[in-house]
Amino acid sequence: MSTNLKTADQVLTDNAEGMSYLNRLPRRVVMLYLPMAVFVFVLLFPFYWMAITAVKPNEQLTDYNNYSPFWVIGPTLDHIKYLFLETSYPGWLWNTMLVAMGSTALSLVASVFGAYAIERVRFTGSRQIGLVIFLAYLIPPSILFIPLAFIVFKLGIYDSRLALIFTYPTFLIPFCTWLLMGYFRSIPFELEESALVDGANRWQILVKIILPLAVPGLISAGIFAFTLSWNEFIYALTFIQSSENKTIPVGVLTELVRGDVFEWGSLMAGALFGSLPVVILYSFFVDYYVSSMTGAVKE
Repeated sequence: MSTNLKTADQVLTDNAEGMSYLNRLPRRVVMLYLPMAVFVFVLLFPFYWMAITAVKPNEQLTDYNNYSPFWVIGPTLDHIKYLFLETSYPGWLWNTMLVAMGSTALSLVASVFGAYAIERVRFTGSRQIGLVIFLAYLIPPSILFIPLAFIVFKLGIYDSRLALIFTYPTFLIPFCTWLLMGYFRSIPFELEESALVDGANRWQILVKIILPLAVPGLISAGIFAFTLSWNEFIYALTFIQSSENKTIPVGVLTELVRGDVFEWGSLMAGALFGSLPVVILYSFFVDYYVSSMTGAVKE
């Protein structure tokens, strides 16, 4: 009797034949090595450019007739010293860290409750509410900052870090809620039903069952929220005026650019050091981030 099912040996043979076109070096170069090289170059070249510009002497920044723009001769630390010792950059770094951590914490708490209610409580219209929450993420910040500015002035928190901590969740919560909804959906309902049979309430189920299983999703949402908070510009420019309360994106641009004078060395040093915390964060939690974005089920 004929069958359409293949044996394990046949499957392995088919897979081996399917990848055999990469056995030859020219094909590997064209199909694998060359695309990877292009990707790595595009990804890392901006960091390389910032690094060499941050240590270039001033005469090499514009004199391309005598110096190559792609490497540095006689590097100097003057731009970095100026950035950390003669500007408020350490304060901007501290402000950015506090704002990013505070807004991320608020957003995660609200997103966890919202995503759990939509996915697990199963009330009427939950799916529609989930769609509306995601669509709220698509609203441009340039439209929201005007009414938010009115609220910030009324609360008396203008020109303070609280203004950013309370306004950033307006664009962080929608996406984090949508992301956690997908991850909560991947957790088997049988675990929650068993806990209900054993007498656990909703709070106990959320804290002791759902959240421990959803750690990769929480880390992914936290990384996303932290990154957006760290790089946000419009709200920080609108709600912060004094130099000591500025964040890195606003401080570097407004304090290191004076009219038509661009302090390129300090600008690139500020951009480089400002991007390092996010790079380090991703390097530590990249496995959790990928597993959450692919909807992995943790049992």
